[in-house]
Amino acid sequence: LDMFSELKFPVPWGHVAAKAWGPSEGHPVLCLHGWLDNANTFDKLIPLLPKGYYYVAMDFSGHGLSSHRPAGVPYHFLDYVIDVRRVAAALQWRRFTLMGHSMAFLLFPYFLSPQFCFLYPEMVDKLILLENLGFLLAPEDTEAWLESKRAVIDRLLSLEAKKQTPKARSPEAALERLLEANRHLTAEGGAVLLQRGATETPAG
Repeated sequence: LDMFSELKFPVPWGHVAAKAWGPSEGHPVLCLHGWLDNANTFDKLIPLLPKGYYYVAMDFSGHGLSSHRPAGVPYHFLDYVIDVRRVAAALQWRRFTLMGHSMAFLLFPYFLSPQFCFLYPEMVDKLILLENLGFLLAPEDTEAWLESKRAVIDRLLSLEAKKQTPKARSPEAALERLLEANRHLTAEGGAVLLQRGATETPAG
C-alpha cells in the first residue's frame, strides 16, 4: 500500500484526478478529503489500513490535480456530491465504502459523505467519518429533500452521458416546444423570448 497509481476521470469542464492504492479487484473504498486539502490527505493513513482493499482518494474539483470549475462558477456542496457520483460511475462501482475526512468548521465532509449516503443508500455499504458530525436535516423535510436532489443529480448525469447536439427546429416548432415547457407563457411572450433564446442555423 506504499505504492499508488494516478487516475483521471473526464468531466464536462476537464477532469477529476485521484490516486489509488491496492488491488483494483479488491473491495472498493472511496476516500474524500477535507476543506482546501487533496487526495494526499490519505498518504500516511492508507498504508496502515487493511490490505486487499482498493482505496481511491479523489481530488475534488478545484483541489489537488483536478480541474477547476469554470471562472465564476461557485462550489456548492451538492456539486461535490455529484462529483462523487461521477467518479463512482467512471469506476463502475455499484457498491462501495465511503470514507470522509474533516473539513474544519464548515462541516464539508460531514455534510457531503452523509448526503451521498442519504441520496444513494444502495451504493454505500459502510460510511467512515474521521472527526465526524452527521448529516443534519429535520425529519419532516427528509423525503422531499431526498426526492428533489436525487432527481436533479440523476437528470444532470443522464444529460451528460447522452452528449447530444442540440436539435434544430423550425421557428414554429421551437415556439411550440417552448410553450409546452412553460405553460404560463403566451405565444407572443414566447416569440419575444425566442428572438434571443434561439440561434438560427441552416437546418433550423
